[in-house]
Amino acid sequence: MADADYESILCVKPEVHVYRIPPRASNRGYRAADWKLDEPAWSGRLKITAKAKIAYIKLEDKNTGELFAQAPVEQYPGPAVEAVTDSSRYFVIKIEDGSGRHAFIGLGFADRGDSFDFNVALQDHFKWVKQEGELAKQAANQSSAPKLDLGFKEGQTIKISLGNIKKKDAAGAAKSRPAGSGLLPPPPGAKGGAILPPAGMPVSTPPTTVAPAQPSTGMLLDFGAPSAPTQPSQDLWGDFTAAGSGTTQEPVKSGWVQF
Repeated sequence: MADADYESILCVKPEVHVYRIPPRASNRGYRAADWKLDEPAWSGRLKITAKAKIAYIKLEDKNTGELFAQAPVEQYPGPAVEAVTDSSRYFVIKIEDGSGRHAFIGLGFADRGDSFDFNVALQDHFKWVKQEGELAKQAANQSSAPKLDLGFKEGQTIKISLGNIKKKDAAGAAKSRPAGSGLLPPPPGAKGGAILPPAGMPVSTPPTTVAPAQPSTGMLLDFGAPSAPTQPSQDLWGDFTAAGSGTTQEPVKSGWVQF
């Protein structure tokens, strides 16, 4: 179904009264006090619907829903709906029968809140109509305005300098890369600036050179005068001979060492 054929309901009031009104005597407006308010010509239900930009005030039988009269409203405030000068619960509406004939009747609400809802429903609808018209006008202006051509013409180029980005990337890479071609720095307290090899490589231990023992004069001073150094024996087998001598002395044969 097209939007133009869709009819929405804006407001429903279960009880309204219709009055016959006398002709307007002057341009001052209508007064509800001039009507016979205690003798309404008709009572029933009011329904406000909207179809496209036009609102319709429909007076229906509250039991059967049969249409009694309707007033198309193309603008509000306007000639189709007019408030009286002495009350906020009464209005004058212009009803039409669809054949070109029309009449003005008085419309009254029993409760002031119902008349307020009636007024707000019409105001909101035509506020929406106004906004829709402004949006449509803006869209038409934008479509008629010349469009900007932001594309590249034939032969046009664009140059982007990324020098600063390259320098920053190079500086960041230099800071993140450790010195020593991937080797870890020496641990704290290491002597001689030793460099540890990467994980997985065998560790070679340098040969240890034993320095000759130096006599400690400090220790000798604590125990008195130093004793004369013992001269090494010329006979390499003498120690073994002395060690082998016991209680029983046997002659040692020449050229043999007793064990």
